[in-house]
This record gives sequence, structure tokens and C-alpha cells, in this order.
Amino acid sequence: MEIREIQEKDNRAMEQIIKRSLESFDLNIPGTAYFDPQLGNLAQFYKQQSNARYWVIVNEQDEVAGGVGIAPFARKSGVCELQKLYVKPEAQGMGSARELMNVALGFAKEHYTYCYLETMGKLQAANLLYSKLGFRLLESPLDGSEHGTMDAWYIKEL
Repeated sequence: MEIREIQEKDNRAMEQIIKRSLESFDLNIPGTAYFDPQLGNLAQFYKQQSNARYWVIVNEQDEVAGGVGIAPFARKSGVCELQKLYVKPEAQGMGSARELMNVALGFAKEHYTYCYLETMGKLQAANLLYSKLGFRLLESPLDGSEHGTMDAWYIKEL
């Protein structure tokens, strides 16, 4: 497996990975990434923003197995948001999400002071990973949150 920045040819694969993952948890509902307008154009979306990137993890055949993004959060100085961390079921349990997170957090540390993320409490494996990587659970979302359905919010000092 190799991690690289997303390319336009990866957009459809990542959109499908994200949608299938959310559907598997009955989270294909408004207020989740499922309905984000940029979901089908992640490569272009992240290129348009300063201090933002999206990475994919690919197999030996260059097939996308997952991805993660970092972008500025709600015009708050020094705060980024970890976005759209999703990995195909067949690539889960092999450290792919942790590897993606390490790349994303390395980039974030170069440009930001804090990294924020929003998730759902029922996504137990993801929540465990965030805690292991030093994220602290918050009682409520930061002002400027766009995903109102989320019920777990984390922050990490970089």
C-alpha cells in the first residue's frame, strides 16, 4: 500500500468508498459527508484551498482503498479539520487508517496549531483510533461546524 495525494481519477472511487461506508452504518442522512456538495470532486476541492490536502491509500494496482483530508476549519486561525477518513472494509484492520492519519497530522502540524474532527459515537473503531492518536473528546462542536448530525467531537494540539 502506498499513500499519495488524490488525483482527479480517484474522485469516483473515494466518493463510492465514503458513501458505502456511511450506508453501512445507516448514516446516509443529511448532516453527514454523504451529502457534501464536493464529494464527487475531492481532488479539485482540496486543491482550491490553501493549506489543504487530501490523500489516498492505493494498492499495487493503484486502486484506491481509502483516504483522508486536512482543511482549514471555519476560518478559525490555527485550526484545521481532519476530514473524510474512510477506508474500504477489505483494507480495514491493517493499519491503513492510522497510516493515513499520520500523513495528515504531519501535514497539519506544519500549518496549524490544532486539529479538530467530527464523528459519530457509534463508529467505535474510529473513535478508538482518534483517542490513541492523542485527540481529546469535546463536550460540544466548535462554532462553525457544518455536520449537524455528528455527536462526537475531538481536538488535538499539534
